[in-house]
Amino acid sequence: MYGTENYRDYADFVKRYHIDTPENYNFAFDCIDRMAAGTPDKIAMVWHGDAEGTRRYTFEEMRTLSDGAARFFRSIGIGKGDMVMLILRRRAHFWFAVLGLMKIGAIAIPATHQLTSEDIVYRNNSAGICAIVTTDDAKLLSAVEASRPGSPSVRHLIRIGEREAPGADKSWLCLDPEMKARAKDAHDRLEKTTENSDMLVMYFTSGTTGLPKMVAHNHLYPLAHITTARYWHGLHEDSLHLTLSDTGWAKASWGKLFGQWIMGAAIFVYEHEKLNAHRLLSAMSEHQVTSFCAPPTVYRVLINADFGKYDLSALEHACSAGEPLNEDVFNKFRSLTGLSIYEAYGQTETTAIILTSVYSQPRPGSIGLPNPFYDICFLDEDGNEVSGDAVGEMCLRIKPGDKGIFMGYHRNEEMTEDVWRGGVYHTGDLAWRDADGYVWFVGRADDIIKTAGYRVGPFEVESVIQEHDAVMEVAVTGMPDPLRGQIIKASIILNEGYEPGDALKKEIRNYVKANAAAYKIPRAIEFVKELPKTFSGKVRRTEIRKGT
Repeated sequence: MYGTENYRDYADFVKRYHIDTPENYNFAFDCIDRMAAGTPDKIAMVWHGDAEGTRRYTFEEMRTLSDGAARFFRSIGIGKGDMVMLILRRRAHFWFAVLGLMKIGAIAIPATHQLTSEDIVYRNNSAGICAIVTTDDAKLLSAVEASRPGSPSVRHLIRIGEREAPGADKSWLCLDPEMKARAKDAHDRLEKTTENSDMLVMYFTSGTTGLPKMVAHNHLYPLAHITTARYWHGLHEDSLHLTLSDTGWAKASWGKLFGQWIMGAAIFVYEHEKLNAHRLLSAMSEHQVTSFCAPPTVYRVLINADFGKYDLSALEHACSAGEPLNEDVFNKFRSLTGLSIYEAYGQTETTAIILTSVYSQPRPGSIGLPNPFYDICFLDEDGNEVSGDAVGEMCLRIKPGDKGIFMGYHRNEEMTEDVWRGGVYHTGDLAWRDADGYVWFVGRADDIIKTAGYRVGPFEVESVIQEHDAVMEVAVTGMPDPLRGQIIKASIILNEGYEPGDALKKEIRNYVKANAAAYKIPRAIEFVKELPKTFSGKVRRTEIRKGT
């Protein structure tokens, strides 16, 4: 369907890969309802909560419950083009709601449950949000309530659950009874409910600098995630895939919504409060997860667990994204499971730009090979293409038929034009290519450290420091220096059993000296309890630099 064929190898993949473009494509109707019509009893989602147990949903249930949600939303006046914020953690209601919004042409704005009332007000007013759908968590309900006076565009507050919720007054609508009452009636597709160019979903980015930007995607965005699911996650119709992500982030679109269901695979949703390696591995073992994707931080936790206790024999494929993967983590995971970790790189504004596909062999430390669907180039500061293994900014030359590239930053033409110049989208991320075309991530252009005439990417130093037994997590930044311009600073969180001190600093410096070029040695080391991060877990190096 739409380009999910097999290829001989990566060269054939590059030569022949395409994605068909249906007219007026609507994922909820053209994927979910079609699957329900053909295989109504096929499992679409296995939902598992640490406290709540397991619930399975078929494609027919996804169809009927999303129909019920669509009819409810329409009954309260939500229509095409309206903005609706979904703060639903990993609750099953997220999928009913987001599909229901697609069916009426409304725009879903997923958001994290970690938002404060001030964060919610900013989003409400920036996007002109008309309704908020949230969980029945008392703290979150209180934050949403507190945002109401400062959010004139918000007409409806909707919570999930059947019971009275503490912190929710009588003006709140309750999704469950309304949705279920209407689920028995099909929501008919109107002629041209949506067009391909209509906005489908909008994400507030968790940038490492500045206020969040509004990234808008159209209705062809789901089709671009065929690459994600079929050729990166390695899925087939019998797969059960787990991407470990909150629904508030674009990673949920990458790994637990679009491409997976287009492939006919089932998604595994793991609802939890705090990551616990034992519980996660137990859930994967119990439900025989076949494909797994998580950021490197999670893999670092898992490889220190006792793998012998868990039956992971069903696991066929492992992937990672969000930040570069350390080679030591890659090798240890492979020694424990026999599986390599397939990396990929992309942004909220895109799908996978670079990926280790099923047609290429993973190289530890590399983010993979270019996605053949896009015209990818590497440019210097003057906009000229770099050659050989020179470092350049990863960019996309926009061409007709591209899918998965954002429509622009909503209500911010100036910022859109700044990153989308002359038909080229600038990612702001630097990388280089080896002789075989594999891409190696360097870092954000504004994170590059210029020390004594050398240009150093944070990751190339972090990857070495991370190998030291004492180091649990590290962030590398540049620190002003009158002689060298900048020196390298390492902010380190230690593993249990290690005490900070000058002796350990010296040991870590010597380790870097023995395993990397001398100019990469951190001249400043700080031991910290935590690192400043965005809501999605990215290190805010700007905050570290401010303190130096």
